[in-house]
Amino acid sequence: MKTIIYNIGTLAGILPEGVLKLEGEAMNRVECIENAYLVIEDGIITDFGEAAGYCCTGNRATPLAAGGGTHEVGGVVPCTTVSGSREANIEYIDAKGGFVLPCFCDSHTHIVYAGCRDGEFRDKIAGLSYEEIAARGGGILNSADLLHNTSEDELYRQSMERVKEIMAMGTGAVEIKSGYGLTVEDELKMLRVIRRIKETAPITVKANFLGAHAVGRAYRGRQGEYVDLVCNEMLPKVAEEGLADYVDVFCDSGFFTVEETARILEKAAEYGIRPKIHANELEVSGGVQVGVKYGALSVDHLEKTTDAEIEALRGSGTMPTMLPGCSFFLGLPYGRAKDYIEAGLPVALASDYNPGSSPSGNMRFVMALGCIRMRLTPEQSLNACTINSAYAMGVSDILGSITIGKKANLIITKPIPSLAFIPYSHQTPIIERVII
Repeated sequence: MKTIIYNIGTLAGILPEGVLKLEGEAMNRVECIENAYLVIEDGIITDFGEAAGYCCTGNRATPLAAGGGTHEVGGVVPCTTVSGSREANIEYIDAKGGFVLPCFCDSHTHIVYAGCRDGEFRDKIAGLSYEEIAARGGGILNSADLLHNTSEDELYRQSMERVKEIMAMGTGAVEIKSGYGLTVEDELKMLRVIRRIKETAPITVKANFLGAHAVGRAYRGRQGEYVDLVCNEMLPKVAEEGLADYVDVFCDSGFFTVEETARILEKAAEYGIRPKIHANELEVSGGVQVGVKYGALSVDHLEKTTDAEIEALRGSGTMPTMLPGCSFFLGLPYGRAKDYIEAGLPVALASDYNPGSSPSGNMRFVMALGCIRMRLTPEQSLNACTINSAYAMGVSDILGSITIGKKANLIITKPIPSLAFIPYSHQTPIIERVII
């Protein structure tokens, strides 16, 4: 199947083949083409450029001397064709002068969960902190209780509603973590639901085993034994069924120590499962350093980091990923994204969509928070939400930019004045169409 998108006001997010992430100064630029076209064949971008060389019939421009006639493409770009007729086997999409962008890639979510935690929302309003709610047996453990009592089919149904929601808001790839099971059976249940989403949803999905999200209720006061369970029972079964692309650990104050994290990552390495780390959300935990040591694809959260973390990441293949939706919802500091970029590092942004600390998967709002609260430029923030977040989930070779050979996961906007308008007017419904 061939699709031609024509009358594109601005085609944005163009990168050459082979660029997998943007670092430092390179994050300041978003390559664009004004008055553009884009061609998709069998779901892959095969051509794009200035519309003067391509028209809405799918034919290259033909001189008038060849017997053709001049007409306008959507009233914007004049072109010349032999007949002005359209081929029946081609789909034509008129972008009507809007932007065409790569879809957002959300590299950190927990969208497979049961029910919600709106009761804790009242606790937060009353002044309780995330740590205080967790210490009272709430938080992640509440979600684990709800999930335990929810069937796999119902968990899939609820989770697919969230997948459809984020797709409608422009997300074309998502990483989904387990971590609300906290028993062997329930962690496997979560990962099987994620596998089912992979198989049935058009969106690109990566699965992350996060058995070390918290200590299960049955192991309260026996954290070392719970780490044994993760290493000796959960990981072997996850690997046997091929359920996880990555393994994760919540390495932070009140959760898992650097030593426990290292033990889990060493066990995961025996099965060839690459790590990603929750680090420095609550305290400077050492999670960044242990993640870099074990070759983590990303270290995520980073609300509380120092220059030592910037130095640890320098020269590594690990993507620092910040979650401004969590900072917004919990009132935490925002990550030092600007400092990381000025130090020559890459930065990714993701939603952290989960029921307790960031109950939203709206990556456009994440992009806006990157600008409004983290002082990123619109260009830096878009790159952080597309190519760099694609890298953070291991899919930047196929997604995250307008590049020939990549999947055509695209956002088409209504006509808007500039790239900056996307985060500036972040609640205005500007998305005309999402192509997955």
